[in-house]
Order: sequence, then C-alpha cells, then structure tokens
Amino acid sequence: MADNDGHNATQDNNELKRGLTNRHVQMIALGGAIGTGLFLGSGESIHFAGPSIILGYLITGIICFWMMRAMGEMMMTNIKYHSFVDLIHQYWGHRSGFVIGWAYWASWIAIAMAELTAIGVYIKLWLPGLPQWVPGLITIAILLCINLITVKAFGEVEFWFALIKIVAIIALIIIGIGLMIFRFHTSAGVATPMNLVNHGGFFPTGMHGFMMALPMVVFAFAGVEMVGMTAAETQDPQKVIPRAINNIPVRILIFYIGSLAVIMSIFPWNLLSAHTSPFVMVFKDIGISGAADIINFVVITAAASSCNSALYTTGRMLAELTSKSPNPKVRKISHISRFQVPTLAILISAVLITFSAALNYLIPGSVFTLISGVATTSFLFIWGAIVITHLIFRKKCPKESPFKMPFSPVSDYLVLIFFAVVAVTMLMQESTLISLVATLIWMGILVIASRCHKEV
Repeated sequence: MADNDGHNATQDNNELKRGLTNRHVQMIALGGAIGTGLFLGSGESIHFAGPSIILGYLITGIICFWMMRAMGEMMMTNIKYHSFVDLIHQYWGHRSGFVIGWAYWASWIAIAMAELTAIGVYIKLWLPGLPQWVPGLITIAILLCINLITVKAFGEVEFWFALIKIVAIIALIIIGIGLMIFRFHTSAGVATPMNLVNHGGFFPTGMHGFMMALPMVVFAFAGVEMVGMTAAETQDPQKVIPRAINNIPVRILIFYIGSLAVIMSIFPWNLLSAHTSPFVMVFKDIGISGAADIINFVVITAAASSCNSALYTTGRMLAELTSKSPNPKVRKISHISRFQVPTLAILISAVLITFSAALNYLIPGSVFTLISGVATTSFLFIWGAIVITHLIFRKKCPKESPFKMPFSPVSDYLVLIFFAVVAVTMLMQESTLISLVATLIWMGILVIASRCHKEV
C-alpha cells in the first residue's frame, strides 16, 4: 500500500496491478454517478420540487465536478497514490485520514448491505416465492469470485453494468424527444416541453420544496468519487483519470437532466407518483409491453453494480487502512495476492456485507433505514474532507498544476458552503435529521478512536 509520501511499499512485491483501461475507468466513473436513485427515487424528488429538480441536479453536478477536480489535481501530482485517503493522510494529518478512511469503508459496507437487500426485493417481481435472502447471497458470491480474479475482471463487469444503465436512459430520451416532436397524446395529455412550466411554473412548490429535495439529489451522486480509487490500478492514469473527471458535467447534463426533463415533458410533474418509477410510467404509457420487467432488470443490474463497486472499494480501502497497523496480523489483511488484488481485505468486506444484510431480517426496518441514512449522509463529510484537504494542499504546494481545479480557492469554499446548506436542510426533516445526528455521533466515535490509533 502507499506510504504517507505517496510512494508504494515494495516489500513482498505488495503492489496492485494497473489492469484498468480507459474504457473501464470511463464506465466506472459513469456508473458511480448513476445509481438506482435515478430509476426509482427520482419520482420522490420530483414530488418535492417539481421541474425545479432539474436545476438541483445541475447545481449539484457542478459541485461534484469541482470536488472531483480538487481530488484529481492532488492525485495527479503522484500517480502512486492509492486513493484520496492517502492525500488526506499526507496533507491534513493521520487522524483525519483515519477518520475519513474508516467512515468511507463503513459507508460502502452499509450501501452494499442495502443494495443486496434491494436485489432480493426486486427479484420478487419475477419469483415471489423465493426467500428474499437468496438472490443477495447468490449476487455477493458471484461478485466476490469476480473481484478475487483480477482487477480487469472487476472493470469488465462494471463496464457492462454501466452500459445497461446508459442504454435504458438513452432509450428513454430518444423516445421522449420523438413523442414531443410528433406531439404524442399520452394518458396525461400532449407530450410537450411546456409541461415543465404549465403546471404551477418551474418552481411549483417554491424554494422550500426545492431545498427539501436537495439532500436526495446530493445522495444520488454518492459513489462519483470512486474514480479516485482506481488511480493505482489504471493504465496511463495521468491521461485516463483527468478525462474521466472532465466528462462528468456532460454525463450529468445528458443522463440526469436530460432524462428528467423528458419525463416531466411527457408527464406533468404533479401526475407522477412519488412511489412509482417514472421510467416505468413512461414506457408503459407508450405501449411497451413488459415495461416494469425492463426497468426491474435495469434496477437489479444497477444494484449489482453498486455491490460490485462496494467490494472493490471496501477491499482496497481496508487494505490501505490496515497496511500500517503495528500489529503484524492486522497488517496481513493488506497483503496483495499473486493475482495482484487484496484478497483477504475483499473477503473480510464480503463477509461483513453478507452478515450485515442478514441483520435486516433481525432488526426493525427503521434501524436498517437509519444505517443506510448514516452511510449516505457520511458522504457529505467525506466529500467535504476532500475539498478541505485541497485547500491545505494549495497552501503547501502553491505552484501551478496542469490539472488545476477551476476557480480555486473560491470554488472550494462554494463547495463547502453548499454541503453546509444541505446539512442545514436535513435539519428540517425528521428522517434526515435523525440520519445527520447519527452521522455526527459516528464521526465523533471515529475521532475518539483516531486518538488511540498508532501506525508503524
């Protein structure tokens, strides 16, 4: 794993392999920005904000792009960095790196736990008699085998998972544009862009509704930073990583803003259900048989993609976090196998993900929801830590960078202000308030633990 100065340890040839190509990294970045939230959860965010949700995604997209550029600028100073946690260790300190590293690892464990449970729920559409835990167990077993082979196997699977999501979104956009050109009559009336303003205006629920939807929009981007985890295993990272980061705005414009604009042009926002996938409603209304089955398949692959990313991320992060433990037995977790993957770290993460998912059947649903809420809320602090580290980095390394973050340091402060505004907004809703408070407690526990932590 990486030392504090960014150099790899060469002992026992404990190094990762650069097996990810440009197309792998591009799709990993894309898959990280598009999750099940777009296909299922967008109905709820539209219900809160109406057409103004498009502006929410645009603003959040810019914020995430700046955050990613901040991370990219730092990582491109040394291609031997394994992750953004290496950066936090070096520029902000070991305690901060400890807190953010373990928070990030735990967040992905919880996200994978939620996605495994979701897969079991989605499969019931086709196999209602199948026990809910079976699909999740089969999924994690298959993904574990893939992740233990080579990093290229992970990248290849993630490529195809992301491609399925892209095809579904592009199909929706093309069909929607066609409906608007020919002024197709749906069950909700004529498909026209004017539906974005004809039903209460662009801000039908006012600024209050817009602000209440922001946390859902922000959390839809959880995982976008994962491209920073691939730097140590990417071929020609100095070209591939910047390209993947720079393509983020275009992807957001097409896949989030484009699809939601088309959906609300076909169906007025006030006729969309908060509890039904807008994609299913559109495909059903234009007469595509099996619309629910198609989207259900897409959502299952999106959830499996998230689990695949979780295994990759948690394995690498756990290996990095244990690589400098004073306990030799703990340090063994970071060992890289002959296949040049952190086998033991991946196995431990997989077992915890599987065990955690089983807890969903033993604890009340509200507790499970709280755990998932804490995981997603933690990303506010993780992303914020990346930006704070960038501010420290710019002070310590003032020279011009070939991949400098645009408008820095003003953009850094704008990103931090935005995250603070989202956190304040979360205080206004009971569900998000509980998650935010629980996240603060969790972060506090990690801070206390960091004071007891020692490295070799």
